[in-house]
Amino acid sequence: MNKKMIALAFFLFIIIYLPAQQVTLTSEQLKALTPEWKGERSPDGRPMAPQRILDRLKKVSLEEAWGYLRNKGYQNQFEGDWMVIRPDSVMVGRVVTAQYMPARPDFDKIIKDKGKAEGRIGSTNSWPIDALKDGDIYVADSYGKIVDGTLIGDNLGNAIYAKSHRGVIFYGSVRDIEGLLDINGFNGWVKGYDPSYIQQMMLAGINVPIRIGRATVLPGDIVLAKKTGIVFIPAALLEDLVLNSEFVQLRDAYGHQRLREGKYTPGQIDMQWTDEIKKDFLKWLDERKDLPMTRKELDEYMKGRTW
Repeated sequence: MNKKMIALAFFLFIIIYLPAQQVTLTSEQLKALTPEWKGERSPDGRPMAPQRILDRLKKVSLEEAWGYLRNKGYQNQFEGDWMVIRPDSVMVGRVVTAQYMPARPDFDKIIKDKGKAEGRIGSTNSWPIDALKDGDIYVADSYGKIVDGTLIGDNLGNAIYAKSHRGVIFYGSVRDIEGLLDINGFNGWVKGYDPSYIQQMMLAGINVPIRIGRATVLPGDIVLAKKTGIVFIPAALLEDLVLNSEFVQLRDAYGHQRLREGKYTPGQIDMQWTDEIKKDFLKWLDERKDLPMTRKELDEYMKGRTW
């Protein structure tokens, strides 16, 4: 068994068999859970994807992100069919996860006692908020519960936005929609709304692997959320995914322009490009003043790639 498999088995053992030992994974455990990430990490151990790449991710389409991940073998990173609080806004950020389950008194007591020992205060559905930093997104699996499954209202919504300047993704529900809409900049992707309060639910873990519908989500993943769905991106793949998307957009813009000009036929543009077209494309790039990446990044990306 290799080191990655040993690390995965270790964490599965902790998450499944030792829940009483901790509410959240430690920084060392999170590092071992995301070994392919080689960059900066937050103090809690999550990958800290750079903001400059997150800003560029906003312009990536869901199809481009989904297609890239699928080609890399990540076929379960998309979830659609959401109720979106502000559907015309795009939300990107780093994931903080929370797992909720139907209440079971003995397990719930273990979690609450451990949280109290760690100095946590308030209701358990407020605890994940304490883990949020600027640029984070609170992502919770509350197993699709709508009635009596409202994880937040406008009070916790204000606390979330004050810490993260983002919003939430809940496989469950919220209350106080009007109050949430009053929080300028706050957004949420949820499965429903209900005026009820949270009941018969318990927090099972913070910053643990969770399931969001069709997607498997790890702490430190990157969210690309638009009105038609959400893609959860492993942090280690983010920069190449963004560069790939930006290059495809440039290639398409060039092809569309040359087709409108009648310089090439659709067959020439859609097939593997000839050396003549490649040279023309490079000249076209030289004339552009609005590249989405630096020219150095673009040149490095094109080396050894079929385009």
